[in-house]
Amino acid sequence: MGDKSLQKKNLIVETAKEVFFKRGYRAVTMKEIVEACGISRGGLYLYFANTKELFEAVLEQENHTIQMVLESPVAKNANPGEILLLYLDEQKKDILKKKDNLAVAAYEYMFENKLSDSDMPIKKIFEENVTLLAKLIEDGVAQEWMVCENPSAAARNIIYTLEGMKVTSQTIGVSTNILDSQIEYIMGTLGMVIK
Repeated sequence: MGDKSLQKKNLIVETAKEVFFKRGYRAVTMKEIVEACGISRGGLYLYFANTKELFEAVLEQENHTIQMVLESPVAKNANPGEILLLYLDEQKKDILKKKDNLAVAAYEYMFENKLSDSDMPIKKIFEENVTLLAKLIEDGVAQEWMVCENPSAAARNIIYTLEGMKVTSQTIGVSTNILDSQIEYIMGTLGMVIK
């Protein structure tokens, strides 16, 4: 794919993300995406066959964004505890964006698409994040920044907590103070204190 083609595809994904933010997954049509992007119907179908495929590209891009934060220059010069805090801070920002996040759309997508475990992109992203966090915790333990007997289980519990907070923010709401206390608790379970 050439540069211009890649730019157009990225524009479509970025614009579609905004539409999914506002309308969820179920309500979005390809016609809406065409109108929001200001491109022809054929131009959209050149890249994506349907809203499912497009939403999966949006999910992949969102996951890539988190990985970019963890690979940022700030993270490169940080210890594992500081990197974990960067990750949790990005998650906190996402959770606090009640209207501008993909949580509702992601749950609609999961309930609407009866996919096998191997076809479920959200599960793939979940497992990638668990692996990433487990490695980070292992590094933290090896460098004596953290204390943890089972980094994989700790990583899984962190992701479950974050997913629960995303649902909570969409249903009954969650405050910055509550999120901060959850982050403190997570860091505390790994033997780290936030100042």
